[in-house]
Amino acid sequence: MYPTLLATHSLVRWLVLAALLISIACAYTGWFSKRTFSRFDNAVRHWTATIIHIQLLLGLWLYVISPFSNHFLQHLPETVHQRHFRFFGMEHSLMMVVAVVLITVGSAKAKRKATDNEKFKTMAIWYTIGLLIILASIPWAFSPFTSRPNFRPFF
Repeated sequence: MYPTLLATHSLVRWLVLAALLISIACAYTGWFSKRTFSRFDNAVRHWTATIIHIQLLLGLWLYVISPFSNHFLQHLPETVHQRHFRFFGMEHSLMMVVAVVLITVGSAKAKRKATDNEKFKTMAIWYTIGLLIILASIPWAFSPFTSRPNFRPFF
């Protein structure tokens, strides 16, 4: 189960990034062009938050069954000083939860704004901050201490 969940979590990362980039592009273009917040824009806002919540659930499930996080928690005094274990046991998960909270708050605030321009502006700001935190917290293949493959196999 662990390898399948890990591969799924890795794959959904790309959906999260695509959804965020589309949402942010819609938000900035809508904000600066002062266009009407359409049903499409609202759907993009909603589905981006939904995809991110699905990824959060996958990540929390993965955290519970991961040998890395279990080792990190069982040997906390030693592993907190080891970059690899600290990243996956604490930094990655904490920053991703922070990003999901920011995007969720941004989605809820945008939904309740009175004007279309305020909706776009709120979405643009909150989603951009969330995206930056996510980009900084992904274990990219080029990361020196926490590198992981960009695409994981399902076997």
